[in-house]
Amino acid sequence: MSIDDDLASNVCVSRLNQNGFALLPSPFTAEELDQITADLTVAIAESQRDGESIRTRAGAAYAARNVLSVYPAVAQVWRKSSLVDLLLEVLGAHCGLVRVLYFDKPPEKTWSLPWHKDLTIAVREHVAASGRYEKPTLKAGVPHVEAPLDLLQQMLTLRIHLDDVDAANGALQVLPGSHKTGKAAASGTPHLVACRRGDVLAMRPLLSHASGESAAETRRHRRILHLEFAATPQLEEGFAWQLFQSVT
Repeated sequence: MSIDDDLASNVCVSRLNQNGFALLPSPFTAEELDQITADLTVAIAESQRDGESIRTRAGAAYAARNVLSVYPAVAQVWRKSSLVDLLLEVLGAHCGLVRVLYFDKPPEKTWSLPWHKDLTIAVREHVAASGRYEKPTLKAGVPHVEAPLDLLQQMLTLRIHLDDVDAANGALQVLPGSHKTGKAAASGTPHLVACRRGDVLAMRPLLSHASGESAAETRRHRRILHLEFAATPQLEEGFAWQLFQSVT
């Protein structure tokens, strides 16, 4: 790692600690982004008939869970040295990938998302009642629970943008510093995360975030790969990650 890389990493970690998010310039080439987008588009289209994992509106896919089963290559495409180094510095040597989601706001099929924090994790199965793992649900056929606070504080999300994103196509809004309020709702001045294609948003799951609808006149997608990482491969009280792929 060069001195410049060290400085960039330090700035990113500082911003994550202070604000709960940091925007990283694209580590991908244009050709890599073209290939990822093309392969993912084909995989999503071929899997639209599976209503459990691909969510559609008027024929347009706008979200997918269990992305690894639809597009297995996603397990490798994110593995850029700058991203791996950041994950190891923030989460430690034993961290791993635990969930991959996909979101789009197709032209003329837009949607919005209210303010919230990401509190649920995907697990292998629901086990006996727990005081720490709460509110069991099924999402796309996969068991989920609300995770304990200390676990969520040791997680990091990387959002890879496959399109230029701004207010016109429903960019994410965040409340800087809201990850410090735990699971509780936060208040503050929203910050719009505009970014270029290929840029990666690193964010804590406890950061309050929302997104508005795309502008009526837009013809642009807002395609995002959303990857969640955790510091430890082990959960407690009989629970296990539905997926854990070590970063190292």
